[in-house]
Amino acid sequence: MFVVATAGHVDHGKSTLVRALTGMEPDRWAEERRRGMTIDLGFAWTTLPSGGTVAFVDVPGHERFVPNMLAGVGPVPAALIVVAADEGWMPQSAEHLAALDALGVGHGLLVVTRADLADPGPAAARARAEIAASSLGAVDAVAVSGVTGAGLPELRAALDRLAAGLPAPTVDGPVRLWVDRSFTVRGSGTVVTGTLRAGRLRVGDELELAGADEPVRVRGLHSLGEARAEATAVARVAVNLRGTPRDRLGRGDALLTPGRFHRTDLVDVRLTGDPAADLPATLTLHVGSAAVPVRVRPLGPDTVRLRLARPLPLLVGDRALLRDPGRHHVAGGVRVLDVAPPPLSRRGAAAARALVLADLDGRPDLAGELRRRRLVRADTMIRMGVPVHVAPVAGDWLADPEHWRRLGEQLTEEVTRYTREHPLEAGMSVDALRQRLALPDRALVEALVRPPLRVRAGRVGTAGGDALPEPVARAVQRVRAEYGDRPFRAPEADRLVDLGLGPREIGAAVRAGALLRLADNVVLLPDALDDAVRVLAGLPQPFTLSAARQALDTTRRVAVPLLELLDRRGATRRLPDDARIVVG
Repeated sequence: MFVVATAGHVDHGKSTLVRALTGMEPDRWAEERRRGMTIDLGFAWTTLPSGGTVAFVDVPGHERFVPNMLAGVGPVPAALIVVAADEGWMPQSAEHLAALDALGVGHGLLVVTRADLADPGPAAARARAEIAASSLGAVDAVAVSGVTGAGLPELRAALDRLAAGLPAPTVDGPVRLWVDRSFTVRGSGTVVTGTLRAGRLRVGDELELAGADEPVRVRGLHSLGEARAEATAVARVAVNLRGTPRDRLGRGDALLTPGRFHRTDLVDVRLTGDPAADLPATLTLHVGSAAVPVRVRPLGPDTVRLRLARPLPLLVGDRALLRDPGRHHVAGGVRVLDVAPPPLSRRGAAAARALVLADLDGRPDLAGELRRRRLVRADTMIRMGVPVHVAPVAGDWLADPEHWRRLGEQLTEEVTRYTREHPLEAGMSVDALRQRLALPDRALVEALVRPPLRVRAGRVGTAGGDALPEPVARAVQRVRAEYGDRPFRAPEADRLVDLGLGPREIGAAVRAGALLRLADNVVLLPDALDDAVRVLAGLPQPFTLSAARQALDTTRRVAVPLLELLDRRGATRRLPDDARIVVG
Protein backbone atom coordinates (compact mmCIF):
# COMPACT_ATOMS: atom_id res chain seq x y z
CA MET A 1 0.00 0.00 0.00
CA PHE A 2 1.02 3.58 -0.51
CA VAL A 3 -0.78 6.62 0.84
CA VAL A 4 -1.33 9.90 -0.97
CA ALA A 5 -3.07 13.09 0.17
CA THR A 6 -5.12 15.31 -2.08
CA ALA A 7 -4.36 19.03 -2.20
CA GLY A 8 -5.91 21.96 -4.03
CA HIS A 9 -8.40 24.82 -4.01
CA VAL A 10 -11.92 24.39 -2.66
CA ASP A 11 -14.43 22.89 -5.10
CA HIS A 12 -11.82 21.83 -7.65
CA GLY A 13 -13.11 18.27 -7.57
CA LYS A 14 -10.79 16.49 -5.15
CA SER A 15 -13.53 14.44 -3.50
CA THR A 16 -15.25 13.79 -6.84
CA LEU A 17 -11.95 12.50 -8.21
CA VAL A 18 -11.40 10.18 -5.23
CA ARG A 19 -14.98 8.96 -5.54
CA ALA A 20 -14.50 8.23 -9.25
CA LEU A 21 -11.26 6.35 -8.62
CA THR A 22 -12.39 4.29 -5.64
CA GLY A 23 -16.17 4.08 -5.80
CA MET A 24 -16.13 5.16 -2.14
CA GLU A 25 -17.56 8.24 -0.46
CA PRO A 26 -14.68 10.17 1.18
CA ASP A 27 -16.92 12.87 2.73
CA ARG A 28 -17.87 11.35 6.08
CA TRP A 29 -20.19 13.97 7.47
CA ALA A 30 -23.72 14.80 6.39
CA GLU A 31 -22.78 18.48 6.65
CA GLU A 32 -20.02 17.97 4.08
CA ARG A 33 -22.36 16.32 1.62
CA ARG A 34 -25.05 18.96 2.21
CA ARG A 35 -22.63 21.81 1.58
CA GLY A 36 -20.85 20.04 -1.27
CA MET A 37 -17.40 20.64 0.23
CA THR A 38 -14.94 18.69 2.33
CA ILE A 39 -14.69 20.02 5.89
CA ASP A 40 -12.71 17.27 7.59
CA LEU A 41 -10.43 14.48 6.43
CA GLY A 42 -11.86 11.68 4.33
CA PHE A 43 -10.39 8.31 3.43
CA ALA A 44 -10.82 5.89 0.53
CA TRP A 45 -8.72 3.35 -1.35
CA THR A 46 -8.51 1.38 -4.58
CA THR A 47 -6.43 -1.23 -6.40
CA LEU A 48 -4.08 -0.02 -9.15
CA PRO A 49 -3.30 -1.81 -12.46
CA SER A 50 -0.10 -3.22 -10.93
CA GLY A 51 -2.13 -4.91 -8.20
CA GLY A 52 -0.90 -2.50 -5.55
CA THR A 53 -3.21 -0.47 -3.35
CA VAL A 54 -3.36 3.29 -3.02
CA ALA A 55 -5.13 4.91 -0.07
CA PHE A 56 -6.27 8.52 -0.35
CA VAL A 57 -6.42 11.09 2.44
CA ASP A 58 -8.91 13.58 1.06
CA VAL A 59 -8.33 17.00 2.59
CA PRO A 60 -10.53 20.12 2.67
CA GLY A 61 -9.72 22.91 0.21
CA HIS A 62 -11.44 25.86 1.90
CA GLU A 63 -9.02 28.26 3.59
CA ARG A 64 -10.98 28.06 6.85
CA PHE A 65 -10.10 24.37 7.11
CA VAL A 66 -6.38 24.56 6.34
CA PRO A 67 -5.52 23.13 9.81
CA ASN A 68 -7.60 20.05 8.93
CA MET A 69 -5.80 19.85 5.60
CA LEU A 70 -2.39 19.99 7.30
CA ALA A 71 -3.40 17.24 9.73
CA GLY A 72 -3.96 14.97 6.75
CA VAL A 73 -0.92 15.98 4.72
CA GLY A 74 1.61 16.01 7.58
CA PRO A 75 2.17 12.24 7.94
CA VAL A 76 1.72 11.38 4.22
CA PRO A 77 4.68 10.74 1.86
CA ALA A 78 3.09 11.89 -1.43
CA ALA A 79 0.50 14.37 -2.69
CA LEU A 80 -2.07 14.50 -5.47
CA ILE A 81 -2.39 18.18 -6.45
CA VAL A 82 -5.76 18.88 -8.02
CA VAL A 83 -6.43 21.95 -10.22
CA ALA A 84 -9.69 22.55 -12.11
CA ALA A 85 -9.29 23.18 -15.86
CA ASP A 86 -12.02 25.85 -15.88
CA GLU A 87 -10.59 27.87 -12.97
CA GLY A 88 -6.85 27.17 -13.00
CA TRP A 89 -4.39 28.08 -10.26
CA MET A 90 -6.15 29.63 -7.25
CA PRO A 91 -5.22 31.04 -3.80
CA GLN A 92 -5.70 27.76 -1.93
CA SER A 93 -3.75 25.96 -4.62
CA ALA A 94 -0.84 28.22 -3.70
CA GLU A 95 -1.28 27.79 0.07
CA HIS A 96 -1.56 24.02 -0.20
CA LEU A 97 1.58 23.92 -2.36
CA ALA A 98 3.38 26.16 0.13
CA ALA A 99 2.42 23.73 2.88
CA LEU A 100 3.68 20.72 0.90
CA ASP A 101 6.91 22.57 0.17
CA ALA A 102 7.33 23.56 3.82
CA LEU A 103 6.86 19.93 4.89
CA GLY A 104 9.43 18.81 2.33
CA VAL A 105 7.05 16.51 0.43
CA GLY A 106 9.12 15.38 -2.55
CA HIS A 107 6.73 13.10 -4.45
CA GLY A 108 3.53 14.10 -6.18
CA LEU A 109 1.28 14.12 -9.18
CA LEU A 110 -0.71 16.91 -10.85
CA VAL A 111 -4.29 16.14 -11.83
CA VAL A 112 -6.23 18.68 -13.91
CA THR A 113 -9.93 18.00 -13.33
CA ARG A 114 -13.04 19.09 -15.25
CA ALA A 115 -11.30 18.46 -18.54
CA ASP A 116 -14.78 18.13 -20.02
CA LEU A 117 -15.50 21.81 -19.21
CA ALA A 118 -12.35 23.56 -20.48
CA ASP A 119 -9.03 22.99 -22.22
CA PRO A 120 -6.75 21.54 -19.49
CA GLY A 121 -3.56 22.80 -21.20
CA PRO A 122 -3.32 26.33 -19.74
CA ALA A 123 -4.18 25.19 -16.20
CA ALA A 124 -1.66 22.34 -16.42
CA ALA A 125 1.12 24.62 -17.70
CA ARG A 126 0.62 27.19 -14.93
CA ALA A 127 0.34 24.51 -12.22
CA ARG A 128 3.43 22.63 -13.37
CA ALA A 129 5.44 25.84 -13.35
CA GLU A 130 4.34 26.62 -9.78
CA ILE A 131 4.97 23.07 -8.60
CA ALA A 132 8.41 22.89 -10.22
CA ALA A 133 9.64 25.67 -7.92
CA SER A 134 8.68 23.65 -4.82
CA SER A 135 10.09 20.57 -3.11
CA LEU A 136 8.02 18.44 -5.48
CA GLY A 137 9.98 19.57 -8.54
CA ALA A 138 8.87 18.28 -11.95
CA VAL A 139 5.75 16.11 -11.74
CA ASP A 140 3.61 14.08 -14.13
CA ALA A 141 0.34 15.73 -15.16
CA VAL A 142 -2.88 13.95 -16.08
CA ALA A 143 -6.11 15.56 -17.32
CA VAL A 144 -9.32 13.84 -16.17
CA SER A 145 -13.05 14.26 -15.84
CA GLY A 146 -14.56 12.82 -12.72
CA VAL A 147 -17.98 13.03 -14.39
CA THR A 148 -17.26 11.28 -17.73
CA GLY A 149 -14.38 9.11 -16.50
CA ALA A 150 -12.06 10.39 -19.23
CA GLY A 151 -8.39 10.15 -18.21
CA LEU A 152 -8.97 7.86 -15.23
CA PRO A 153 -7.03 4.92 -16.76
CA GLU A 154 -4.10 7.25 -17.42
CA LEU A 155 -4.34 8.54 -13.84
CA ARG A 156 -4.26 5.01 -12.45
CA ALA A 157 -1.13 4.29 -14.48
CA ALA A 158 0.45 7.55 -13.27
CA LEU A 159 -0.33 6.58 -9.67
CA ASP A 160 1.47 3.28 -10.24
CA ARG A 161 4.52 5.18 -11.50
CA LEU A 162 4.34 7.50 -8.48
CA ALA A 163 4.22 4.52 -6.11
CA ALA A 164 7.23 2.91 -7.82
CA GLY A 165 9.28 6.07 -7.24
CA LEU A 166 8.65 6.34 -3.51
CA PRO A 167 11.49 5.37 -1.15
CA ALA A 168 11.11 2.08 0.67
CA PRO A 169 9.55 2.57 4.12
CA THR A 170 11.51 1.82 7.30
CA VAL A 171 9.57 -1.24 8.32
CA ASP A 172 11.82 -2.10 11.27
CA GLY A 173 11.89 1.44 12.67
CA PRO A 174 9.99 2.73 15.70
CA VAL A 175 6.29 3.54 15.40
CA ARG A 176 5.05 7.10 15.64
CA LEU A 177 1.42 7.05 14.56
CA TRP A 178 -0.01 10.57 14.48
CA VAL A 179 -3.70 10.37 15.29
CA ASP A 180 -6.00 12.14 12.82
CA ARG A 181 -9.31 10.72 14.04
CA SER A 182 -10.55 9.16 17.27
CA PHE A 183 -13.98 7.74 17.97
CA THR A 184 -15.80 5.04 19.89
CA VAL A 185 -17.16 1.81 18.42
CA ARG A 186 -19.92 0.14 20.40
CA GLY A 187 -18.61 -3.08 21.90
CA SER A 188 -15.00 -2.33 21.00
CA GLY A 189 -14.13 0.94 22.68
CA THR A 190 -11.78 3.65 21.51
CA VAL A 191 -10.48 3.59 17.93
CA VAL A 192 -7.91 5.95 16.41
CA THR A 193 -6.80 6.26 12.80
CA GLY A 194 -3.62 7.52 11.21
CA THR A 195 -1.00 6.99 8.53
CA LEU A 196 1.71 4.55 9.59
CA ARG A 197 4.88 6.04 8.02
CA ALA A 198 7.39 3.67 9.60
CA GLY A 199 7.54 0.50 11.66
CA ARG A 200 4.94 -2.17 12.19
CA LEU A 201 1.96 -2.63 14.48
CA ARG A 202 0.68 -5.93 15.85
CA VAL A 203 -2.33 -6.89 17.88
CA GLY A 204 -1.18 -7.06 21.50
CA ASP A 205 1.57 -4.45 21.11
CA GLU A 206 2.16 -2.11 24.02
CA LEU A 207 2.61 1.52 22.98
CA GLU A 208 3.11 4.87 24.67
CA LEU A 209 0.54 7.61 24.32
CA ALA A 210 2.41 10.87 23.81
CA GLY A 211 1.79 13.11 26.80
CA ALA A 212 0.65 10.30 29.12
CA ASP A 213 2.69 8.23 31.54
CA GLU A 214 0.83 4.94 31.35
CA PRO A 215 1.05 2.55 28.37
CA VAL A 216 -1.77 1.59 26.00
CA ARG A 217 -2.30 -1.78 24.35
CA VAL A 218 -3.46 -2.61 20.82
CA ARG A 219 -6.67 -4.62 21.05
CA GLY A 220 -7.32 -4.78 17.30
CA LEU A 221 -6.13 -3.46 13.93
CA HIS A 222 -7.98 -2.61 10.74
CA SER A 223 -6.55 -1.55 7.41
CA LEU A 224 -8.51 -1.03 4.19
CA GLY A 225 -11.65 -2.07 5.99
CA GLU A 226 -10.36 -5.47 7.09
CA ALA A 227 -9.18 -6.81 10.46
CA ARG A 228 -5.45 -7.47 10.54
CA ALA A 229 -3.09 -9.17 12.95
CA GLU A 230 -0.28 -6.89 11.75
CA ALA A 231 0.14 -3.72 9.71
CA THR A 232 3.44 -2.51 8.22
CA ALA A 233 4.40 0.88 6.87
CA VAL A 234 3.26 2.65 4.79
CA ALA A 235 -0.41 2.08 5.58
CA ARG A 236 -3.64 3.67 6.68
CA VAL A 237 -4.60 1.96 9.93
CA ALA A 238 -7.36 2.01 12.51
CA VAL A 239 -6.19 0.96 15.97
CA ASN A 240 -8.56 -0.28 18.64
CA LEU A 241 -7.05 0.50 22.07
CA ARG A 242 -7.81 -1.65 25.08
CA GLY A 243 -9.19 0.20 28.11
CA THR A 244 -8.36 3.71 26.88
CA PRO A 245 -11.14 6.28 27.33
CA ARG A 246 -12.15 8.23 24.24
CA ASP A 247 -11.49 11.58 25.93
CA ARG A 248 -7.87 10.64 26.59
CA LEU A 249 -6.69 11.27 23.04
CA GLY A 250 -7.59 12.99 19.80
CA ARG A 251 -6.16 14.57 16.66
CA GLY A 252 -2.56 15.62 17.17
CA ASP A 253 -1.77 12.92 19.72
CA ALA A 254 0.57 10.10 18.79
CA LEU A 255 1.04 6.41 19.54
CA LEU A 256 4.73 5.60 20.04
CA THR A 257 7.10 2.68 20.36
CA PRO A 258 8.06 2.75 24.05
CA GLY A 259 11.41 4.32 24.88
CA ARG A 260 12.14 5.62 21.38
CA PHE A 261 10.95 9.24 21.42
CA HIS A 262 11.87 12.37 23.34
CA ARG A 263 8.84 14.49 24.19
CA THR A 264 9.94 18.10 24.16
CA ASP A 265 8.45 21.58 24.36
CA LEU A 266 11.66 23.35 23.25
CA VAL A 267 13.34 22.90 19.86
CA ASP A 268 15.88 24.70 17.71
CA VAL A 269 15.00 24.62 14.01
CA ARG A 270 16.16 25.84 10.62
CA LEU A 271 13.58 27.94 8.81
CA THR A 272 12.96 28.00 5.07
CA GLY A 273 10.61 30.80 4.06
CA ASP A 274 10.16 34.14 5.77
CA PRO A 275 13.31 35.65 7.35
CA ALA A 276 13.57 34.70 10.99
CA ALA A 277 13.67 38.34 12.06
CA ASP A 278 10.29 38.99 10.38
CA LEU A 279 8.40 36.26 12.22
CA PRO A 280 5.73 37.30 14.73
CA ALA A 281 6.22 36.33 18.37
CA THR A 282 3.60 33.56 18.18
CA LEU A 283 2.75 31.13 15.38
CA THR A 284 1.26 27.67 15.02
CA LEU A 285 3.55 24.70 14.46
CA HIS A 286 2.07 21.93 12.31
CA VAL A 287 3.84 18.56 12.54
CA GLY A 288 2.28 15.19 11.86
CA SER A 289 -1.40 15.70 12.62
CA ALA A 290 -0.64 18.12 15.48
CA ALA A 291 -1.15 21.89 15.51
CA VAL A 292 0.49 23.55 18.52
CA PRO A 293 0.91 27.26 19.33
CA VAL A 294 4.57 28.24 19.68
CA ARG A 295 6.54 31.24 20.86
CA VAL A 296 9.26 32.21 18.44
CA ARG A 297 12.75 33.42 19.35
CA PRO A 298 14.99 34.22 16.35
CA LEU A 299 18.59 33.09 16.78
CA GLY A 300 20.21 33.61 13.37
CA PRO A 301 19.05 34.65 9.89
CA ASP A 302 17.39 31.27 9.32
CA THR A 303 17.41 29.63 12.76
CA VAL A 304 14.87 30.05 15.54
CA ARG A 305 14.02 28.56 18.91
CA LEU A 306 10.43 27.43 19.39
CA ARG A 307 8.71 27.09 22.76
CA LEU A 308 5.75 24.75 22.27
CA ALA A 309 2.50 25.10 24.21
CA ARG A 310 2.63 21.35 24.89
CA PRO A 311 5.34 18.71 24.46
CA LEU A 312 5.46 16.69 21.25
CA PRO A 313 7.43 13.52 20.36
CA LEU A 314 9.92 15.12 17.98
CA LEU A 315 13.15 13.82 16.46
CA VAL A 316 16.21 15.46 14.95
CA GLY A 317 15.48 15.89 11.25
CA ASP A 318 11.68 16.14 11.55
CA ARG A 319 9.97 18.43 9.02
CA ALA A 320 7.17 20.77 10.08
CA LEU A 321 5.72 24.10 9.09
CA LEU A 322 4.98 27.39 10.81
CA ARG A 323 1.73 29.11 9.96
CA ASP A 324 0.25 32.44 10.93
CA PRO A 325 -3.46 31.59 11.34
CA GLY A 326 -4.45 35.25 11.63
CA ARG A 327 -3.02 36.07 8.19
CA HIS A 328 -3.77 32.61 6.69
CA HIS A 329 -0.08 32.58 5.81
CA VAL A 330 2.52 29.81 5.75
CA ALA A 331 5.55 31.47 7.31
CA GLY A 332 7.81 28.65 6.22
CA GLY A 333 8.98 25.13 6.71
CA VAL A 334 11.24 24.08 9.53
CA ARG A 335 13.68 21.26 9.98
CA VAL A 336 14.33 20.22 13.56
CA LEU A 337 18.01 20.59 14.49
CA ASP A 338 17.91 19.93 18.23
CA VAL A 339 15.15 18.55 20.46
CA ALA A 340 17.09 19.10 23.70
CA PRO A 341 18.79 22.48 23.24
CA PRO A 342 20.81 24.19 25.97
CA PRO A 343 19.38 27.17 27.89
CA LEU A 344 20.17 30.68 26.64
CA SER A 345 20.68 32.46 29.93
CA ARG A 346 23.83 34.52 29.39
CA ARG A 347 24.35 37.63 27.33
CA GLY A 348 25.40 36.70 23.82
CA ALA A 349 24.16 33.12 24.21
CA ALA A 350 21.67 33.43 21.33
CA ALA A 351 24.33 34.63 18.90
CA ALA A 352 26.70 31.87 20.01
CA ARG A 353 23.95 29.31 19.61
CA ALA A 354 23.24 30.58 16.07
CA LEU A 355 26.88 29.88 15.16
CA VAL A 356 26.53 26.31 16.41
CA LEU A 357 23.27 25.76 14.52
CA ALA A 358 24.77 27.17 11.31
CA ASP A 359 26.80 23.96 10.98
CA LEU A 360 23.83 21.61 11.50
CA ASP A 361 21.77 20.25 8.63
CA GLY A 362 19.11 18.32 10.53
CA ARG A 363 20.60 14.92 9.75
CA PRO A 364 21.26 12.78 12.84
CA ASP A 365 25.00 12.87 13.55
CA LEU A 366 26.24 10.98 16.60
CA ALA A 367 29.82 12.29 16.39
CA GLY A 368 28.58 15.88 16.19
CA GLU A 369 26.16 15.42 19.06
CA LEU A 370 28.94 13.98 21.23
CA ARG A 371 31.23 16.90 20.41
CA ARG A 372 28.54 19.35 21.49
CA ARG A 373 27.21 17.46 24.52
CA ARG A 374 30.52 15.81 25.58
CA LEU A 375 28.77 13.25 27.78
CA VAL A 376 25.29 11.88 27.16
CA ARG A 377 23.37 8.68 27.79
CA ALA A 378 22.82 6.36 24.83
CA ASP A 379 19.10 6.26 25.62
CA THR A 380 18.93 10.05 25.26
CA MET A 381 20.49 9.88 21.80
CA ILE A 382 18.13 7.14 20.68
CA ARG A 383 15.10 9.13 21.87
CA MET A 384 16.36 12.13 19.90
CA GLY A 385 16.45 10.05 16.73
CA VAL A 386 20.25 9.73 16.62
CA PRO A 387 21.43 6.14 15.95
CA VAL A 388 24.05 4.88 18.40
CA HIS A 389 26.86 2.83 16.86
CA VAL A 390 29.67 3.26 19.41
CA ALA A 391 30.28 1.48 22.68
CA PRO A 392 29.54 3.34 25.94
CA VAL A 393 32.50 4.40 28.08
CA ALA A 394 30.70 3.38 31.28
CA GLY A 395 27.18 2.00 31.84
CA ASP A 396 25.14 3.59 29.05
CA TRP A 397 27.21 6.78 28.97
CA LEU A 398 28.63 7.92 25.62
CA ALA A 399 31.53 10.37 25.44
CA ASP A 400 33.21 12.52 22.85
CA PRO A 401 36.63 10.85 22.42
CA GLU A 402 38.63 14.07 22.75
CA HIS A 403 36.69 15.18 25.83
CA TRP A 404 37.15 11.73 27.36
CA ARG A 405 40.91 11.92 26.78
CA ARG A 406 41.09 15.34 28.44
CA LEU A 407 39.07 14.06 31.40
CA GLY A 408 41.56 11.23 31.85
CA GLU A 409 44.44 13.68 31.90
CA GLN A 410 42.64 15.92 34.37
CA LEU A 411 41.89 12.97 36.66
CA THR A 412 45.58 12.00 36.73
CA GLU A 413 46.56 15.57 37.55
CA GLU A 414 44.00 15.81 40.36
CA VAL A 415 45.08 12.51 41.94
CA THR A 416 48.78 13.39 41.69
CA ARG A 417 48.21 16.77 43.32
CA TYR A 418 46.04 15.29 46.06
CA THR A 419 48.56 12.54 46.83
CA ARG A 420 51.33 15.10 47.09
CA GLU A 421 49.28 17.22 49.49
CA HIS A 422 47.92 14.27 51.50
CA PRO A 423 50.70 11.66 51.56
CA LEU A 424 49.15 9.66 54.43
CA GLU A 425 45.84 9.04 52.60
CA ALA A 426 45.13 6.17 50.25
CA GLY A 427 44.24 8.50 47.40
CA MET A 428 41.49 10.86 46.36
CA SER A 429 37.91 9.77 46.93
CA VAL A 430 35.79 8.91 43.89
CA ASP A 431 33.08 11.37 44.98
CA ALA A 432 35.59 14.21 45.31
CA LEU A 433 36.92 13.45 41.84
CA ARG A 434 33.41 13.34 40.42
CA GLN A 435 32.78 16.85 41.73
CA ARG A 436 36.15 18.21 40.56
CA LEU A 437 35.64 16.83 37.05
CA ALA A 438 31.93 17.86 36.98
CA LEU A 439 30.86 14.31 36.10
CA PRO A 440 27.26 13.15 36.56
CA ASP A 441 28.02 9.57 37.61
CA ARG A 442 30.60 7.81 39.86
CA ALA A 443 30.90 5.09 37.23
CA LEU A 444 32.48 7.61 34.87
CA VAL A 445 35.24 8.36 37.37
CA GLU A 446 36.06 4.69 37.80
CA ALA A 447 36.03 4.16 34.03
CA LEU A 448 38.60 6.93 33.60
CA VAL A 449 41.14 5.27 35.91
CA ARG A 450 44.13 3.82 34.04
CA PRO A 451 47.39 2.29 35.33
CA PRO A 452 49.39 3.23 37.28
CA LEU A 453 46.24 4.53 39.01
CA ARG A 454 43.78 2.16 40.61
CA VAL A 455 40.51 2.29 42.53
CA ARG A 456 40.48 0.73 45.99
CA ALA A 457 37.95 1.17 48.77
CA GLY A 458 36.31 4.16 47.06
CA ARG A 459 39.59 6.02 46.50
CA VAL A 460 41.79 6.55 43.47
CA GLY A 461 45.55 6.33 44.03
CA THR A 462 48.67 5.02 42.38
CA ALA A 463 49.45 1.32 42.32
CA GLY A 464 52.67 2.13 44.14
CA GLY A 465 50.92 4.59 46.40
CA ASP A 466 51.37 2.34 49.43
CA ALA A 467 55.03 3.40 49.85
CA LEU A 468 55.28 5.01 53.26
CA PRO A 469 56.49 8.55 53.90
CA GLU A 470 59.91 8.48 55.58
CA PRO A 471 58.69 9.47 59.10
CA VAL A 472 56.10 6.67 59.13
CA ALA A 473 58.57 4.14 57.74
CA ARG A 474 61.02 4.99 60.54
CA ALA A 475 58.28 4.63 63.18
CA VAL A 476 57.31 1.20 61.83
CA GLN A 477 60.93 0.15 61.84
CA ARG A 478 61.18 1.09 65.54
CA VAL A 479 58.07 -1.01 66.26
CA ARG A 480 59.73 -3.96 64.51
CA ALA A 481 62.94 -3.43 66.47
CA GLU A 482 61.12 -3.24 69.83
CA TYR A 483 58.56 -5.99 69.29
CA GLY A 484 60.19 -8.30 66.74
CA ASP A 485 60.99 -10.87 69.43
CA ARG A 486 57.55 -10.38 71.03
CA PRO A 487 55.32 -10.55 67.92
CA PHE A 488 52.04 -10.76 69.86
CA ARG A 489 52.68 -7.76 72.08
CA ALA A 490 51.08 -4.50 70.91
CA PRO A 491 52.41 -1.00 71.76
CA GLU A 492 50.19 0.87 74.18
CA ALA A 493 48.44 4.01 72.98
CA ASP A 494 50.91 6.39 74.60
CA ARG A 495 53.85 4.47 73.10
CA LEU A 496 52.28 4.78 69.65
CA VAL A 497 52.13 8.54 70.16
CA ASP A 498 55.76 8.58 71.25
CA LEU A 499 56.68 6.71 68.08
CA GLY A 500 54.81 9.24 65.94
CA LEU A 501 52.03 6.83 64.94
CA GLY A 502 48.76 8.70 65.14
CA PRO A 503 45.52 7.48 63.47
CA ARG A 504 46.49 8.78 60.01
CA GLU A 505 50.00 7.33 60.20
CA ILE A 506 48.67 3.98 61.41
CA GLY A 507 46.13 4.00 58.56
CA ALA A 508 48.89 4.61 56.02
CA ALA A 509 51.04 1.82 57.51
CA VAL A 510 48.11 -0.63 57.50
CA ARG A 511 47.29 0.20 53.85
CA ALA A 512 50.96 -0.35 52.98
CA GLY A 513 50.92 -3.75 54.73
CA ALA A 514 53.54 -2.59 57.24
CA LEU A 515 51.27 -3.03 60.26
CA LEU A 516 48.24 -5.20 61.09
CA ARG A 517 45.34 -3.43 62.79
CA LEU A 518 43.34 -5.58 65.23
CA ALA A 519 41.31 -2.75 66.82
CA ASP A 520 41.63 0.94 67.58
CA ASN A 521 45.18 1.52 68.80
CA VAL A 522 45.91 -2.23 68.72
CA VAL A 523 48.45 -3.03 66.00
CA LEU A 524 50.87 -5.90 65.38
CA LEU A 525 53.51 -6.60 62.81
CA PRO A 526 51.99 -7.93 59.57
CA ASP A 527 53.25 -11.55 59.84
CA ALA A 528 51.63 -12.01 63.28
CA LEU A 529 48.62 -13.87 61.88
CA ASP A 530 50.56 -16.71 60.28
CA ASP A 531 52.77 -16.98 63.34
CA ALA A 532 49.72 -17.12 65.61
CA VAL A 533 48.17 -19.98 63.63
CA ARG A 534 51.38 -22.01 63.91
CA VAL A 535 51.51 -21.46 67.69
CA LEU A 536 47.83 -22.26 68.21
CA ALA A 537 48.04 -25.38 66.06
CA GLY A 538 50.55 -26.76 68.55
CA LEU A 539 48.04 -26.55 71.42
CA PRO A 540 45.78 -29.44 72.42
CA GLN A 541 42.58 -28.98 70.42
CA PRO A 542 40.20 -27.42 71.28
CA PHE A 543 41.81 -24.63 73.25
CA THR A 544 40.48 -21.81 75.39
CA LEU A 545 41.10 -18.08 75.22
CA SER A 546 43.27 -18.33 78.32
CA ALA A 547 45.37 -21.10 76.81
CA ALA A 548 45.80 -19.10 73.62
CA ARG A 549 46.81 -15.96 75.51
CA GLN A 550 49.47 -17.87 77.48
CA ALA A 551 50.82 -19.67 74.39
CA LEU A 552 51.06 -16.38 72.47
CA ASP A 553 52.59 -14.58 75.45
CA THR A 554 50.22 -11.67 75.12
CA THR A 555 47.43 -9.83 76.90
CA ARG A 556 43.69 -10.15 76.71
CA ARG A 557 43.70 -6.72 74.94
CA VAL A 558 45.47 -8.39 72.01
CA ALA A 559 44.29 -11.99 72.27
CA VAL A 560 40.54 -11.26 71.98
CA PRO A 561 40.64 -9.25 68.70
CA LEU A 562 43.37 -11.50 67.31
CA LEU A 563 41.28 -14.66 67.75
CA GLU A 564 38.19 -12.90 66.40
CA LEU A 565 40.13 -11.92 63.29
CA LEU A 566 41.33 -15.53 62.88
CA ASP A 567 37.70 -16.67 63.21
CA ARG A 568 36.60 -14.25 60.48
CA ARG A 569 39.35 -15.41 58.17
CA GLY A 570 38.51 -19.08 58.73
CA ALA A 571 41.82 -20.01 60.33
CA THR A 572 40.07 -20.92 63.58
CA ARG A 573 36.52 -21.91 64.49
CA ARG A 574 34.76 -20.99 67.69
CA LEU A 575 32.81 -23.79 69.34
CA PRO A 576 29.56 -23.49 71.35
CA ASP A 577 31.44 -23.62 74.66
CA ASP A 578 33.66 -20.68 73.53
CA ALA A 579 36.64 -22.97 72.97
CA ARG A 580 38.29 -22.94 69.53
CA ILE A 581 40.04 -25.26 67.13
CA VAL A 582 42.52 -24.49 64.36
CA VAL A 583 40.99 -25.29 60.96
CA GLY A 584 43.19 -27.04 58.41
